[in-house]
Amino acid sequence: MSVCVRAVVRVLVLQAAWALGGGQVRYSVPEEAKGGTVVGRLAQDLGLEAGEAEARRLRLVSQGRRASVEVSGASGALVVSSRLDREELCGKSAPCALRLEVLLERPLRVFHVEVEVTDINDNAPLFPAATKNLSIAELSLPGSRFPLEGASDADIGANAQLSYTLSPSEHFALELEEENEGNIIPDLILKKSLDRESLAEHHLVLTASDGGRPSLAGTVELVVSVLDVNDNAPQFNQSVYKVRLPENAAEGTLLTQVCATDPDEGSNSEVTYSASNFVPLSGRDLISVNPQTGEIRLVGALDFEEVSLFDFRIEARDKGTPPLSGHCKVVVEVSDVNDNAPEVWVTSLSVPVAEDASLGTVVALLSVSDRDSGSNGRVRCAVWPPSPFGLVATFAGSYSLVLREALDRERVSEYEVEVRAEDGGAPPLRASRGLRVPVSDVNDNAPAFAQAVYTVLARENNAAGAELARLWARDPDEAGNGRVSYSVAEGGAGAGSGSGSGSGWRPASSYVSVDAESGRLWALQPLDYEELQVLQFEVRAVDAGEPPLCGNATVQLFVVDENDNAPALLPPAGGGPGPWAAGEASVSASASAPGSLWAWAAWGAPAGQVVAKIRAVDADSGYNAWLRYELWEPRGKGPFRVGLYSGEVSTARALEEADGPRQRLLIVVRDHGEPSRSATATLSVSLVEGAEAALAAAGAVLFLLAVVLYGASRWAPRAAVLSGPGPATLVCASEVGSWSYSQRQSRSLCVADGAGKSDLMVFSPNCPPPPGPAPKETPQEPPALLDTVSATRPPLAP
Repeated sequence: MSVCVRAVVRVLVLQAAWALGGGQVRYSVPEEAKGGTVVGRLAQDLGLEAGEAEARRLRLVSQGRRASVEVSGASGALVVSSRLDREELCGKSAPCALRLEVLLERPLRVFHVEVEVTDINDNAPLFPAATKNLSIAELSLPGSRFPLEGASDADIGANAQLSYTLSPSEHFALELEEENEGNIIPDLILKKSLDRESLAEHHLVLTASDGGRPSLAGTVELVVSVLDVNDNAPQFNQSVYKVRLPENAAEGTLLTQVCATDPDEGSNSEVTYSASNFVPLSGRDLISVNPQTGEIRLVGALDFEEVSLFDFRIEARDKGTPPLSGHCKVVVEVSDVNDNAPEVWVTSLSVPVAEDASLGTVVALLSVSDRDSGSNGRVRCAVWPPSPFGLVATFAGSYSLVLREALDRERVSEYEVEVRAEDGGAPPLRASRGLRVPVSDVNDNAPAFAQAVYTVLARENNAAGAELARLWARDPDEAGNGRVSYSVAEGGAGAGSGSGSGSGWRPASSYVSVDAESGRLWALQPLDYEELQVLQFEVRAVDAGEPPLCGNATVQLFVVDENDNAPALLPPAGGGPGPWAAGEASVSASASAPGSLWAWAAWGAPAGQVVAKIRAVDADSGYNAWLRYELWEPRGKGPFRVGLYSGEVSTARALEEADGPRQRLLIVVRDHGEPSRSATATLSVSLVEGAEAALAAAGAVLFLLAVVLYGASRWAPRAAVLSGPGPATLVCASEVGSWSYSQRQSRSLCVADGAGKSDLMVFSPNCPPPPGPAPKETPQEPPALLDTVSATRPPLAP
C-alpha cells in the first residue's frame, strides 16, 4: 500500500511541476561535456517506472539537425552522445538551447525537452593580427586619441567580458570606450609629446583578458612609429553613420558614403579610406569601402536570421609624411524580409486507421517552424481536404492530426491528406506536407441479395443436379469480411401437395441445394409437378467476418408441368357394364387399350338428344389437362356426334330403322399438350323402341340426382401448395400466357374414384414483376378461356 501511495504522490508532484513548467522538461549541460555524461533522468522526470521507458520506446525525434544527445534505452536517461560546442551550435546567441521532442508509445504521447548548453571559458581573446603598426606625428598633442582594434572572444557572458591592459609607458596610456551591445574598444592615448629624434619607434604590448575563471588572455604588439611634420589629421563630417537595409538587398547596393577632410595642403590633405574592427568578423566579407570615394557597398548576401546588426570603423588616412588619420563608426542594421517558407515535419504517423475508429483518434504528429521573425515567422496551419481529419495545436509549432468525422472504408478506402502551412508575411510563403492515410476494414456490412424474392421456374422431370438459378449477394467489405458463403435455410413442403399422392412434410433441402461459394442453385432430384407445384424457402448468405453478418432472400420455385400423363377414361359408377339411356356410358377402358362402352337410344329420337357422356381425367394441369373428344368412326354422315369439349354423345339427326339395331362408335380423348397424349373408347349404342328407352331414361334421372347431392357434399376449399411463408403466384409460362394457382380460390373437385383435382385458374403474365408498385392480388381472368377450361370437367360421381 505504501508503494502505491508513493507512486501516486510522485505522479501528482510531477503533474504539478509539469503544469508550472509550461509542459516542458528543462535541463542544462556544460559544453565540451564528455560522451555519456548524464544530462538528466528523463524517464524518471516523466513519471515512468523502471523498465517502462524501454518497453514504451522512449526516444527522441530528430528535426533535421544532428542531435548531440540521446536517450539511453535501458535507463531512460538523457545522455551526451557527441561533442557539444556551444559556439558551433549557437554562436554568440544566448541562451543556447536545444529544443527536442520526445515520443512515448502505447499510448502515444509527445513531450518537449529543452537542453541549455552552458558556456565554459574555452576560448581566449583573439586580436585580428599579432602586430599593429601605428604612425603618430611628433607634433601630436598630449591627449590625442588613437583607436585600437579590439580583441574578440567566441565565448559569451562573463567568459567574453574583456578587459585591456597596456605595457608600462611614459608616453602612452590606455582608455576604454564602451560601444553598442557592451563591446569595449581600447583607445591609445598620448600622455606626453613625442620626440622622434629621441625615440622614433615605440613598442607596446596590449593585453586582452576575459572574465572567465581562470581567465584567458591574448596579446597584440603595438609598433608606434613617430612621424614628423604632418600635424593635421583628416576629420569626418559625423562621428557615426547609421544605415538600415533589408536582408534581400542586392550585391552592389550603396549603403552610404563617408567623407573626411584634411586642412593640410598637398599630399598631406589627400585622404584614402579603409574599414576595420568589424563586429562580427563576417562583415569583412560582406561590406567593402572604396578607398578613394568613401562609398560603402554591399558585396555579399545578407541573412537576417544569421546576423541582424553590423558595426565597423572607417579610417581616413592622409598622404602626408608622416600620414595622419581620422576615424568614424558605421552601424548597419539589417531588417527582416519574408524569405523563409514554413517547414513541416511529420514526427509520427499511425496508419492504417480502422474505419470504426472513434472521433479524436490521433493519426499523426507534426512539427511546424519558420526561421523568419515577427509576423513573417508566425505560421498558420490547415488540413486539406477539411474532412474527415482536423488539426489540433498541442504546443508552439506542434500539431496533432486527429479524426473529426466517422470513416467508411466502403465509400473511401484511402485518403491523401495535405497539411498546409502559411506564414504572416506579405506576400505570405507557403509549404505543405502530404500524408497517405489508408483505412482498414471492419465487418460492418451484411451480405445483401439483389432481390428480396427470387422467382425460379423449373420443368418437372428435370435431371438430378440440373442448375436452376444462380443467386448472388453483394458484401462491400474486403477480404474475409466480404467473402460470402450460401446455404439453404430449412423450410419444407408436403410431399403429396401436388396430386394428393404421398404423405408427410419434406424439407426444402431434400429437393434443392446451393453451392456455398458460387450461389449456384441446383436440383437434388427430378421434380414431379403432380407431387409438388410450389416450393418456397430461404437462402442465407453469411460473410466470414468476426462476428459474421448474414442476409436472406426468399426463393419461390415453381415446377412447370410437362405433358407426361395421358388422359384416363373413368369407369361407370356401378363398376361394370349395364343398361343406360340418355346418361353416362358404361366404360371399361384404360389409357393403353380401347374401352368398351354401351348405351341405348330410341328410334325416332330427334337431333341433339344426348344418349351418353364419355368421362375422362388427365393428371397433368393447364393445357396438358385440357381434353377434347373426337369421333373417329364412323366418319362422315353418321347418326351420332361427340361434343368437342363436353364428351357428350348426342344424335346428329333423327334416328331411323335404317340405322340398324346397333351403332359402334370409336372415340378418341386427346389433351392439348405438346406433344399431345390420348386415350380411345369404343361406344356401342343399341337402338330400341321408345318405351324401353323411356324406362332407361327414368332410371338415369334418379341416378343423376343422387350424383348431384353427393357432389355438393364433397365440394370444399383446398389450400394451395406452399413451402414457407408468403403468397405464391407464378407457376409456368405457355404459348397462351401464364398459368397460376390461387391460394384463395382453389377448389377440390371429386371424381368417381374419390380422388381430388384442383380447379385451374388463368392469370395474366407476371414473370418477372416489373419495377414499381406491387400489382393487385386479384388477377384478370379471360372469361372465354375459363369457360373452355370449365368444359373439361367430368361429371360428378355419386
